[in-house]
Amino acid sequence: MKSSALVAGLVPSSIPASARLPSGAPGSGLPAVEAEPAVASSALLRGRKSIHIEHNGALYQLRATKFGKLILTK
Repeated sequence: MKSSALVAGLVPSSIPASARLPSGAPGSGLPAVEAEPAVASSALLRGRKSIHIEHNGALYQLRATKFGKLILTK
């Protein structure tokens, strides 16, 4: 939320939102940002309740709860 407040403070309020260029749009002066493809949790879990993920030398556990939430712990 802080970042959106900071960004909002940089755009003059006199310019209507419909006239503002989105970040990365041609002519905005900002680098284009490509959307990362989404990975379905089912593709990661493949029917299991949890998996271990190694990241930067640390081991994490990704677990699906019975309520459909995902929990990532170190």
